[in-house]
Amino acid sequence: MTAAIDPFQLFGTGETEIPPVRLTAGKLAVDFKDGNLRTITYDGTEVLRAVSYLIRDRDWGTYAPRISGLTIDQRGDAFSVSYLAHCTGPDDTDLEIRVNISAEAGGAVVFEAEAISKTGFETNRCGFCILHPIVGVAGALVSVEHVDGRRENTRFPDLIEPWQPFKDMRAITHTVMPLVTAECRMEGDTFEMEDQRNWSDASYKTYVRPLALPWPYQIPASQAVRQRIVLNIADKRETLTTPASVSPDGRAVTITKGDKRGTMPSIGLVITPEEAKATLEAHDVLAEIGSQELLFHFDPNSGHDAAAFEIFDAIARLHAGTSTLEIALPCRQSPLSEAQEIAASMQEAGFKPDAIVISPSVDRQSTPPGSQWPACPPLEEIYAAARSAFPGARLGGGMLSYFTELNRKRVPSGPLDFVTHCTNPIVHAADDLSVMQTLEALPFITRSVRAIYGDKPYRIGPSTIPMRQNPYGSRTMDNPAGGRIPMANTDPRHNGRFAEAFALGYAAKVLDAGLECLTLSALTGPFGVIASASEPSPPGGRRPIFNTVATLARLAGSQWQECASSDPTAVLAFVAAPGKEAPQLLLVNVTPIAQQVELGSFRPADELKSGVSNLEPYAAVSITLD
Repeated sequence: MTAAIDPFQLFGTGETEIPPVRLTAGKLAVDFKDGNLRTITYDGTEVLRAVSYLIRDRDWGTYAPRISGLTIDQRGDAFSVSYLAHCTGPDDTDLEIRVNISAEAGGAVVFEAEAISKTGFETNRCGFCILHPIVGVAGALVSVEHVDGRRENTRFPDLIEPWQPFKDMRAITHTVMPLVTAECRMEGDTFEMEDQRNWSDASYKTYVRPLALPWPYQIPASQAVRQRIVLNIADKRETLTTPASVSPDGRAVTITKGDKRGTMPSIGLVITPEEAKATLEAHDVLAEIGSQELLFHFDPNSGHDAAAFEIFDAIARLHAGTSTLEIALPCRQSPLSEAQEIAASMQEAGFKPDAIVISPSVDRQSTPPGSQWPACPPLEEIYAAARSAFPGARLGGGMLSYFTELNRKRVPSGPLDFVTHCTNPIVHAADDLSVMQTLEALPFITRSVRAIYGDKPYRIGPSTIPMRQNPYGSRTMDNPAGGRIPMANTDPRHNGRFAEAFALGYAAKVLDAGLECLTLSALTGPFGVIASASEPSPPGGRRPIFNTVATLARLAGSQWQECASSDPTAVLAFVAAPGKEAPQLLLVNVTPIAQQVELGSFRPADELKSGVSNLEPYAAVSITLD
């Protein structure tokens, strides 16, 4: 049971999330949490992932409003919720939001909000966000009503759209299941949709205020901002039955063998100049992990200089695998002169990585829709400069930030030996459920990359729960209290079993992308597999994610086989056969509750593990097979 496990073991903090309140109205069910609606289902099928009222600051950070006067009324066939939310901005500016939510069986869900400020309030966005799920919805038919009354019958994007697929929206209608449709009507402003899979969110997001309008903007003092969301579900079935795909509570998750096969990727660790000394001191742990790749990071705009290459070289000499240097090129001078200067410093230090990843520093910042692209030398010129300055090294390009930026600024792949990008699961939301749900988006990301770049060698990472760089604002968010906050440069769950499960789930979800390298952590520091001496940690300083990274490194180059899960939102699995060793069945529970797992036709070498296995919350296990 979850209650028997120390929360610190799971989440790296003793602070647990307040569970949602389940509200129902007939066949409609919603989870009410932190003032918003999550997991909106009808007759057991997810209709919307969320309806939320959000306030963003000038760096796209999300305010956590203080809620008061909360009233929840659950009746037999209806519910209602009301509360006041308060935000305090810079210079003691204030914003108050009055919220009412209601639903009746057979009727609409209504979520209305009125925001007003006594002082005026600066924001990048203030209003509703509606999230449609992606599984079963991607590529499906949808009808969009625009603000001028025009109706557009089209499809949700299948491959990930770099820009907004739908603009000037008033309502959107999609099929939930045969003969059941859901219309979401949005009142009070102009809405548009973005494909949130760009950021590895498992949703399409419809949000208020078009991005083409200026931001940040000011909400004038004493001027009310009113918005309303109305969700209507039309059910034309003669008899209402729970879909067969919905498993009764308590049923074991069944794991079966799939058809897809491939080769496990190499595993990398990222090393920054800030963590290089600690990494060198922990060289014995580095050898124990046995990662195939070291990814050294170098950014002159962050104060990195030639001294970094001496310690990089010392680390690389202790490493049995290959190494890559990623360079955020300042582009203040010609790309060739800057690349040659870096190459000369590397040569003086004796540092000679096997590969170079180069990207203009300016491309680390996002260029949102409607914004002007910043000045930047042509990428072909930058790649030619790198070829000249680093002869003999493999050349990689793409983005040092996320798939979003790669999708919007598609690099020319002809000059490159491989493409690369990162992901981060706390760009928009940082609650436990949202973070784990980002795993659902990863196959869409890798399939979209393959659609753009074909069979070009492909790497991902570093991709960690904490955010190493914020492409959407001036900074990542400091997190001294160790909370669950978006865009934070530290995250408590990286210290817990949560990160171990997230990393193994990540690997499972990208297996069929044919990656040549996957980087999910550093050795030390806030992204590391070992903790610093000042942090509470397990014996030896090893965080639980150490186990996943070491296991994946041991399995690199081996053959994997797909496994199908009857509930991939709960348990993920795959089989890896490391050379002459016995095959391993890797299982991961990506939920905070224990899961019963039926192993089906798999034959564990230990007969005691046959049949039904119990996976504790966020457990990652390996079972040896006959």
